[in-house]
Amino acid sequence: MKEIVEYTDYRKYIQDYYDERKRTSAFSWHMFAQKAGFASDVYLKYVCEGKKNLSVGSAGSVASAMGLVGFEQTYFVLMVSYAHAKDDKTKRAAFEERCALANAHKMRVLGDEEFNYFKSWKNSVIRELAPHMPGAKPLEMARACKQKISAAEVSETLDFLVKAKLLKKDKNGNYQQTDKAIRMAPVEAVPLAARDLQRQMGEFAIQSLDLPLSERMISGYTLGLTRRAYERIKKETEDYYRRVVAIATDEDETEQVYRLNVQLFPLSERLNKNETDLNKEEKNEK
Repeated sequence: MKEIVEYTDYRKYIQDYYDERKRTSAFSWHMFAQKAGFASDVYLKYVCEGKKNLSVGSAGSVASAMGLVGFEQTYFVLMVSYAHAKDDKTKRAAFEERCALANAHKMRVLGDEEFNYFKSWKNSVIRELAPHMPGAKPLEMARACKQKISAAEVSETLDFLVKAKLLKKDKNGNYQQTDKAIRMAPVEAVPLAARDLQRQMGEFAIQSLDLPLSERMISGYTLGLTRRAYERIKKETEDYYRRVVAIATDEDETEQVYRLNVQLFPLSERLNKNETDLNKEEKNEK
């Protein structure tokens, strides 16, 4: 099997463990359940299929049944904690604890650097700014930012970006981008961090209302939409983003770092609910 830190889904880890044992022995779900202390022979099978959830309280027993000890057992329990966290704050805490645990054992969690990149506005701004300020010291870069940031924070951000291979230093000590555009990794925790970044940038957008009209462009529409129209607008916006990125990356020079926000969100409840929606609401109320 792969190292446990290469997994982000505890169900997948359990399934891979079972498949490996089954391949090399007469292992069964019954034997697995007994070893983990479950009365139901198929409980763990249902967990792997997503029909049941593994509780944090029973995660340690399952980890022990799979022969996990020490940091690997703790890591498995944190995977379960992350999967069933009730809110973003608890999810972030579980993911960051997993990363810290892995780093302490000289291992890297899948999505760790991407998570750290998207969770702060400083990374994306300095990544754009540094390559276009050759010879600049961290204090100069800090002063070039609209938002408050210290020279020490700039230095820390630059070190992270180089370590994450998002920036590189040339022989003269100047910074260059390794890629013109960045895409999110297909890891669940990365969009979680991106939501933090979007909140930060949303706050900055509000602050920018005090800037002269010549320096900012903010507009909006309130629309009555069907679901079909919403999906069409969403697709049109995604195409628009691709065209914007193509325009931006076509230029080699930068005069100023900007942030483009586009939001489309509901201001009312669904007015015409279909039968499926009503059934879901009835189940939630019971």
